[in-house]
Amino acid sequence: MEKQESKFRWVVFGTVLFAYFLIISQRTAPGLIPDKLMKEFDVSASMIGLLASVQFFAYAALQIPIGILSDRYGPNLFLILGTMISGLGTLLYSVSWNEYALLLARLLAGIGDAAIWINLVLILSQWFKVNEFVRLIGFAGIMGSLGFLLASVPFSAWIMMLGWRPPFFITGIIIFLCGILLYYVIAVQPKKFIKNYTVITPVGKKQNHEKTFDLLRRIFLDRKAWAAFLCHFGVVGTYVGFIGSWAVPYGMHVYEMTRSNASQLVMVGLIGAISGSLLISWVTNRLGTIRLPYVVMHLIMCLGWAAFPLFGGKPPVVLLFVLFFIIGFGNGANPLTFAFVRHAFPLKEVGVVSGFANTGGFISAILLPSIFGKIIDHFQSAGSQIGYHYGFMIPVIFSLFGLAGGLLIKEHRAENEKVHERKLQVTGKV
Repeated sequence: MEKQESKFRWVVFGTVLFAYFLIISQRTAPGLIPDKLMKEFDVSASMIGLLASVQFFAYAALQIPIGILSDRYGPNLFLILGTMISGLGTLLYSVSWNEYALLLARLLAGIGDAAIWINLVLILSQWFKVNEFVRLIGFAGIMGSLGFLLASVPFSAWIMMLGWRPPFFITGIIIFLCGILLYYVIAVQPKKFIKNYTVITPVGKKQNHEKTFDLLRRIFLDRKAWAAFLCHFGVVGTYVGFIGSWAVPYGMHVYEMTRSNASQLVMVGLIGAISGSLLISWVTNRLGTIRLPYVVMHLIMCLGWAAFPLFGGKPPVVLLFVLFFIIGFGNGANPLTFAFVRHAFPLKEVGVVSGFANTGGFISAILLPSIFGKIIDHFQSAGSQIGYHYGFMIPVIFSLFGLAGGLLIKEHRAENEKVHERKLQVTGKV
């Protein structure tokens, strides 16, 4: 039996997405407790920013290498290892005894997380037909937003009940056990009924068409690749970097909210992200273009971020929730980065270019928390609101890079491409 004809593919789909859902939650869950860490470990805001940044640094640094290795050896091994490493990182975080253990824990979590999305995409592309894959990859993106949602009000309530260590400890165990479950689901069980099924794909001559260095050099010099990089830099990094580190402290320090109420800001942003993902795919299909809706979404994000410093770092409460929804809504457009890559590059290069573009988003997510923290430390004596007022200039500037990337997008909207897309939807054939 072939993988794409097997009913077991839905077991694979559910297991992979459940692991992704939990791992995604751990990107932003530490953003719920920076004040607790500052008090317990006596660390500065800059160190809290570094804790957020180190995870994203590992993620960004490994995107292209993981993409190359997964293409060469197959995605199964790296997805299983990545899930287990992520679980170990979360476990270490829960039992950390000083700031260095916290840094190591977030580094491990970032290394594990780096192997998840690329290999999720590759595994779904192997187990599902084209017409199924296009629909399901969008669902995977929504599942990621739900993972972020888990790390808002529900995780915050859990922390309030038990303290911060037990929730991370239990989550780490579950994620590690997911790695074991993945091994059974995608490595052991399929061997019983899938012909020629292997966990590690042997390296064959067909994969050696172009040297890795030559391929990367060509991509790094390609304007289209940089357009994708900048788009993701502006739309993903500003949102993930802020939500994962300073959103909850901002609500608590500037608006004197409780931790639970401040985490509702994160939840509103995530609802916006889910709404944006659903709407932008519909609009893009209706218009038949990627550039226009992406430029509009980047512009919306720029204006949303700019409202914070315009109100001195403290917009009215009603407007505050609207702005978080707008920022999340803009982030919901991030799948357009990969839609553009798929249209602009040959299929054999999509994985590497997608890794390059994804790197842009997480370089932004590395820089933003750390710079934001340094600005808050600098203005600490003058009051927290002033620090946040100037800190919000960073996401404004970063989002302008994203807008520039959107403007760099060039499309060739030939009629035969539309016909080809219709054929894909009807027949599910490449």
